[in-house]
Amino acid sequence: MALSLGMLEPCASAEAALTDRGEDAVVAALVDGARAGDRSAFGRLYERFAPMVHGLLLARVRWQDADDLTQEVFLTAIQRLASLRDAGAFGGWIATIARNAAVDLYRRSPATTELPPTLGAPDRPAAEAAEVLRMIRELPDAYRETLILRLVEGMSGPEIAAKTGLAAGSVRVNLHRGMKLLRDKLNGSSTHA
Repeated sequence: MALSLGMLEPCASAEAALTDRGEDAVVAALVDGARAGDRSAFGRLYERFAPMVHGLLLARVRWQDADDLTQEVFLTAIQRLASLRDAGAFGGWIATIARNAAVDLYRRSPATTELPPTLGAPDRPAAEAAEVLRMIRELPDAYRETLILRLVEGMSGPEIAAKTGLAAGSVRVNLHRGMKLLRDKLNGSSTHA
């Protein structure tokens, strides 16, 4: 069945009306719609939360695996949507699914070693980006996730808090401390190079 703009309008207008009541109310309405079989409601949940899920996965898995794993996370979510107790807590719930999917990927994958990004003659910006991503992945989880969501996915601090269920103050502190640790790592690596 092909989607048309007409099919999305009722959900879009309901979503606009709920926006005044807050993000949790909008998400809860979309979850309720998806549970009732409204595919466009689940599509809107995907639009809202896919960048966060992708960022959380990117903090844990190879960038080559993050796109496919994002799709798997949403497939799992739609299959288990009935088990979500608080519809407004969809963000934290799907973040947990994403983290577990990353762990499961490593459990079922054979042990491998990535080649260094400097092997051969790589594109310099891509090699530098890979090196920075490697450094971010060495940071503690809380800093790693928030930095990936901010720097790679382009989410603001309040967006990260709203989508992950973390307190805005925690996100702010994690971003601040994570950036400091990343700067220290970058300055340390540039002095050794």
